[in-house]
Amino acid sequence: MKNISSFLPKQSYKKINNWLLSFDCKVIITNPRQTKLGDYRSPCMGKNHKISINNNLNKYAFLITLTHEIAHMMIWEKYKNNVKPHGNEWKEMFKKLMIGFIPDFPPDIQLCLANYLKNPKASTSSDYNLVKILRKYDKNPTLSISEIPDGTIFKASNGKKYLKEKRLKKRYQCKSLSNNKRYLFNPLAEVKI
Repeated sequence: MKNISSFLPKQSYKKINNWLLSFDCKVIITNPRQTKLGDYRSPCMGKNHKISINNNLNKYAFLITLTHEIAHMMIWEKYKNNVKPHGNEWKEMFKKLMIGFIPDFPPDIQLCLANYLKNPKASTSSDYNLVKILRKYDKNPTLSISEIPDGTIFKASNGKKYLKEKRLKKRYQCKSLSNNKRYLFNPLAEVKI
């Protein structure tokens, strides 16, 4: 197992390492994936638990994501496949594990994390405020579409250029400069000006 201590806040490593060792879990640090920050795989055919985490996460996002996946592992150990992946059992386990780490976070993250933990979703990416605060701690902070003014031309992660037009309820309407079609963007979509 690659030493994950350099990816975590210093004070959280011991507890995380104890959990991983007690469940014989292998952690794989991966290149960034577009669709997920982390992943849990239950043991099969004599192999151990596996958790993969993207290597581009800051230490606070890494801790939240790893704890999210460890909660999956603990729930699998207790219930196997007899409960929903992000059901009440997982939510309670994740909350229980995360509460012990809250002091390890800076105050601005603590507040957002406490609100998120009231009813955690399948992905931290669904909590706009938490993601926005966590991005402040990235090595190379990115700009989200919600941070640029209407009328700005930007490049999306797909490399195409768009014109930001307006907000529609939760998403932003933008016009593609290549085909003049309109598309909706999540407020957390990363953009380059």
